[in-house]
Amino acid sequence: MQTAKPETLGFDPDRLDRIADWMDRYVAERKFPGSSVLIARAGQVVYHNASGLRDVDLGLPFTRDTLTRIYSMTKPITSTAIMMLAERGLFHLDAPVSDFIPAFKDARALIEGAKNPDQTEPCAVPTLHQLLTHTAGMSYAFNPGLLPKIMEDEGIMFSPDQGPLEHLVNRAAALPLAFVPGTRWEYSVALDVLGRVVEIVSGKTLAQFLHDEVFEPLGMGETGFSVPSGALDRFASLYTPLEGDAMALNASRTSGETLRLVDQAMDSPLRHTTTFSGGGGLVGTLDDYMRFAEMLRCGGALNDARLLSPKTVDFMMCNHLPGDIASMGPQSFAEQPMEGMGFGLGGAVVLDPARARTPGSVGDFSWGGMASTFFWTDRVLDLSVVFFTQLSPSSSYPARPQLKALVHGAIIK
Repeated sequence: MQTAKPETLGFDPDRLDRIADWMDRYVAERKFPGSSVLIARAGQVVYHNASGLRDVDLGLPFTRDTLTRIYSMTKPITSTAIMMLAERGLFHLDAPVSDFIPAFKDARALIEGAKNPDQTEPCAVPTLHQLLTHTAGMSYAFNPGLLPKIMEDEGIMFSPDQGPLEHLVNRAAALPLAFVPGTRWEYSVALDVLGRVVEIVSGKTLAQFLHDEVFEPLGMGETGFSVPSGALDRFASLYTPLEGDAMALNASRTSGETLRLVDQAMDSPLRHTTTFSGGGGLVGTLDDYMRFAEMLRCGGALNDARLLSPKTVDFMMCNHLPGDIASMGPQSFAEQPMEGMGFGLGGAVVLDPARARTPGSVGDFSWGGMASTFFWTDRVLDLSVVFFTQLSPSSSYPARPQLKALVHGAIIK
C-alpha cells in the first residue's frame, strides 16, 4: 500500500503521535510485551508505530513484520470463505448444518437450569446463518455454564495440535447445545464448524482453500495456520497476566508477573499445526491483515483481486440480530462491547456509538483476537485500523476502546 502524509487525509500528526506515547506506556507498565499498529485512510497508510518486544527474554523488538497469533480475527476470514461459496450457489444460509455434517442431525439443547448433560430437549438443527452469528447454541470451553464445562472436560478446544478438523467437529456435534438455536447469542466454536463446511463443500482443506482463494489473491503471503518457513525468527511469543491457562477465563487469577510467558515462538505448536481452526487458528502479519480489512472496506476487492461482490459485503456488515448483542442475553466472553453493538457475519457492527461508549461511525465493522489483537474498518470515514500485540486474555486491559478514542481523536476532517 502507498503511504500518504497524515495531514493530506484529514489527520493531525501531533494527535497521531499520542498513539506512540500510549503504546510506549503499555510497554513501560508491563501490560503488553510490545505492539504494532497500522492506520490507512482512502487506501493509503497514514500511520505506523511499533513499540516494545516480541520476545521479552531474548530482547527481540516488536516490528511491523512481526508474526502474531490472530486467534479470533480468523473468524471474519472464515466467514468470508463461507460467503464466497454461497455466492457460487452451493448452499443457502438457512440450510441446516446437518446437510453437510450428519453428526448434527439429532440436535438436542440443554433445558433451562440443567445440571447435567442428560437434561435436554429436542430442538431444530442449527443453520449456517446461526453459526455465522453465534446464535447456534454452541459455546467455548472458557465461557461460563454447563456446556463449556463439558467441552473443557473433553478437551474440545480446537487447539493447533488436536488433529484433523473433521474429528473435532464430530466430537462437538455429539454434545448438547447450550440453548435452542436462535434464542440467544453466545460466543462459540461455530466458526470452526463452518471451517469444516468449507472443507466439505470445496473439497479442499480449510488451509488450502484460504491459501488459494483468499491469501494468494490478496497478497497475504505470510498468513496461514502454521508459522511460514523461514519466518520463525519474526514470530512473537505469547504472554499472560494470569496464574494458570491464558485461556481459562472461568478460573482466572492474576499472578505477580504481568508478562508470564506461555508460548515461546521456538516451542510453539503453531510451527507444525494439525488442526485448521476456522475460529482462531491463523498467524500473520500486520500488513497482511490490513489487506484483508481493506478488501472489506473496498466492497470485496483489493487491487485486481475480487473475493466478494459489494452487495455481499454490505450484507455481511448489516446487523443480523433482532437488536444489539446485549438484548440476546449473552452469558459468554466476547471480544467487543455488547450494548449498542450488533453482529454481522464474522464481526461486530456499531449500531449506536453512544450506547457502545466508544467513538465510531454507525456501521463500522470490527473484531479482535484473544491475544488482544484488534481491527476495524469504517466505510463512512474510509478508514481501516489493525493493531497487533500478544497478551492473553484480551479482556485484561481496555486497549481497544482506548485505541479507537486515540484514532478518532486524531481525525480533524
